[in-house]
Amino acid sequence: MKLGRLNHIGVATPSIAESIAHFTDTMGATKVHKPFDMEEQGVKVCFVDTPTDSGYNGTQIELIEPLDDNSPIAGFLVKNPLGGQHHICFEVEDIEDARKWFEGQGKRILGPPRIGAHGTPIFFLHPKDMMGQLTEIMETPKEGAHWSN
Repeated sequence: MKLGRLNHIGVATPSIAESIAHFTDTMGATKVHKPFDMEEQGVKVCFVDTPTDSGYNGTQIELIEPLDDNSPIAGFLVKNPLGGQHHICFEVEDIEDARKWFEGQGKRILGPPRIGAHGTPIFFLHPKDMMGQLTEIMETPKEGAHWSN
């Protein structure tokens, strides 16, 4: 299995609007995608592109806000009221090959593969198996496959 590029860093936030202001005003981000709800996962999501001078499609920040108190992100925000880094996401060429490879390594997968915010299959690996970091594995988006922005 070959690990691909770092696709995004997930940041839990109590307010996407306030986080957008932080990333544009303080961090210099110039491209913010339209926020959208992922009701099946209980979150609102907004991608912020990291600034780049080369034109290279850099890493994104995925802002994640709970839709309600039942959201998995709500528990994270109880422990971290200001929000913070929630997960990192790496791309792989084939999600099923990656799942089998990680399982073969004895890594625990949290739930079945599902469609993520980029419109491609994802799964999460338990932080205790990944040096304390919740890790998302995402199939590299195919041509024309992307979230709506």
